[in-house]
Amino acid sequence: MGTVSKVPVTRDMTGEELSADEALAALRRYGRWQLARDSFVRFRYADGFTNARALALQTVLAVTPLVIASVGLSTSLHTENLGRLAQLTLHGVAAGPSAEVVDEALERGEYAAGDGDEIALWFGAIFSLVNVTTAMCQIERGANRIYGNERDRPFHLKYGRGLVMALTAGIPLGLGFVVMIAGGHLATAATTVYGLGAHARAVWEYARWPLGLLLALIAASVVFRSAPRRKQPGYTWLAFGAGVYLSLWTLLTYLLSLYLRLSGSFDTVYGPLSAFMSLLLWAYLTSVCLFLGLSFAAHLEASRAHVPFPVRPDPGV
Repeated sequence: MGTVSKVPVTRDMTGEELSADEALAALRRYGRWQLARDSFVRFRYADGFTNARALALQTVLAVTPLVIASVGLSTSLHTENLGRLAQLTLHGVAAGPSAEVVDEALERGEYAAGDGDEIALWFGAIFSLVNVTTAMCQIERGANRIYGNERDRPFHLKYGRGLVMALTAGIPLGLGFVVMIAGGHLATAATTVYGLGAHARAVWEYARWPLGLLLALIAASVVFRSAPRRKQPGYTWLAFGAGVYLSLWTLLTYLLSLYLRLSGSFDTVYGPLSAFMSLLLWAYLTSVCLFLGLSFAAHLEASRAHVPFPVRPDPGV
């Protein structure tokens, strides 16, 4: 049994969903720093770190086979240019000791498709979709604990909703991250494959950040609204929690990239595995940020309902 305080379902005086105006009023009344502190306490007592580790593992299990399958199947699906675009982008992202390992894995996928061993690639693509679905269900589990709900939806409703969330929110959220993180390498690859002009590339360099942030913000708001087993506030209210999530994610991703770029010890220690270790670390930080954003949205609603503390008194042993 968790010890976080349950967040009551709230509406405005007319019975409508809470929106950004009510969120701003609650934020001013409660105080930003106190809300940040209590949100972290709620996150910690709701097993936020445990759920973040599980979500990070499922993210890596989804990304790795999806990348190999997308490049390998591009030959049999007659979309070689898209496969080449993905391959060059990944080569740029994984520059360093891991580049050779990444290239070899992608080339093996292409050879498998060419030799008729496509079933393994299709299995990898399906396995990736299953892991994205279970990742969405893991978000539901973590969100329910953060909001003080001890039980998730019934099995068929939980995983059915997880599949819908994976297709409508999980994939767009991932695309938003790709645009922001690998947008430069993507433009370089597009120049090689499609002959992208200098003017178009300059426009892309400026547009990819707001485009990626907007895509990620909308997708994260959909996840925040759909995941918990309760009636959630409106999208504009939940955008505050999604904004906290993306702000923390942007900061930590930048610090991680700065460390990887300036520190030679990481590549020295992990060698060809450095790209995979970076993916593991980035996935964990991303998952922590997501649940912190959910906790912020939850406790903002709790503060409006005058719930005094993020956790209940210690029940003892």
